[in-house]
Amino acid sequence: MAKIEVYLPAMGEGIIEATITKWLKEKGDVIEEDDSLLEVATDKVDSEVPSPVTGVVSEIFFEEGDTPKIGDTLAIITTEDEENNDTAKEVEITNVEFSTVATDSLQLDIVDDSMSENSPNSVGSHTASGKFLSPLVRNIAIKENIKPEELESISGSGRNGRISKDDILDYLRKRESGELGVIVKKEVDDAVASTEQIVKSNAIPAVKSVQSEDKDVEIIEMGRMRKLIAEHMLASVQTSPHVTSFVEIDITELVNWRNKNKDIFLKRENEKLTFTPLFIEATAKALRDFPMVNVSVDGDKIIRKKNINIGMAAALPDGNLIVPVIKNADRINLIGLAKSVNDLADRARKGKLLPDEIQGGTFTITNFGSFDNITGTPIINQPEVAILGVGSIKKKPAVVETPQGDFIAIRQIMILSLSYDHRVVDGALGGMFLRRIGDYLEKWNKDRTV
Repeated sequence: MAKIEVYLPAMGEGIIEATITKWLKEKGDVIEEDDSLLEVATDKVDSEVPSPVTGVVSEIFFEEGDTPKIGDTLAIITTEDEENNDTAKEVEITNVEFSTVATDSLQLDIVDDSMSENSPNSVGSHTASGKFLSPLVRNIAIKENIKPEELESISGSGRNGRISKDDILDYLRKRESGELGVIVKKEVDDAVASTEQIVKSNAIPAVKSVQSEDKDVEIIEMGRMRKLIAEHMLASVQTSPHVTSFVEIDITELVNWRNKNKDIFLKRENEKLTFTPLFIEATAKALRDFPMVNVSVDGDKIIRKKNINIGMAAALPDGNLIVPVIKNADRINLIGLAKSVNDLADRARKGKLLPDEIQGGTFTITNFGSFDNITGTPIINQPEVAILGVGSIKKKPAVVETPQGDFIAIRQIMILSLSYDHRVVDGALGGMFLRRIGDYLEKWNKDRTV
């Protein structure tokens, strides 16, 4: 017999521990290689830890609610050993990759060292649309010459659409028997029905309520993610003395330019041209002009960041928040920004972001305008020192100054708000920085090509 230790793997920069939320197997249970053994959670993500081997769960060292550290042994799985000895063996989990879901959940990919990148029909850890592929599934795909587009068509029965061993073996059986052509229509119909059901329910999960002695009151327990968000917001306010400044800007030229170019852009790039990449571009330029806003604080030290990584706060269907980050935003042209924004927003909704894509931000933008709010006072996303709020764009009468005199016209007006950490960003710096963003948006080149 061989004893395989299952460790808590590394789960991202700065994460040193995780809370066990649920054991999916109990002591004495048989578990297949790649099957999920337990679920764990951090302040950033939820994760599944899969079994690296097929065997029996012989020992469990932590209970639900415990908080082991990275590298701690979670369990032991006993397997049949070819030499039939009792030597204890350890399995190291390396090259861990992740895929987030709508509530920031993750799945683990333990990369098989026997997989060669140069092997024929090499298969990555995820399909083009982000479906997770375990090492076992990838090995089967290579051995059976299953093309990437075929993997894309397989409906995964695992968590968040994960393709299991049974899924791929069932696909092979159907491919060999010629059944695939028959089941395509059914799968499409099922997918449509599933989508309709999600739309009807607004994809909002049921909340757990607690009985109250007052019949006119309903007490709702916070979910784990809501608790973490609450703690993060409270910690931010307790850490940073917040100051918020506002500017009202006239972006008529920018709105007209976008209206003129959005159809051209969609036809040429097959991408929507929203306002978000325009806001990101202006903010990145302003951060380059005022690098002391692109900083963080460590005790009595100010850490100035060389890279400008802009996060865009997004509300998810379940009410939680996620902030995908565009790295080096100041080095990306408008086309690249538009594609990145659309890609990250789409995969955020589908739960297919990678952890690296929600980490490393140096500045955040939150869009109040998406809810038709004219402005707001956002809370800083620690450890950053400032956050920009963009309000809705409204047609308003405004005074327009011309060489021929002033007149009142209907203009496209919006309000920008900037919350900043007054420990390191004073009113002058914060005000000038916010005004610079406004200037870049107001003085938009109407003749600019895209």
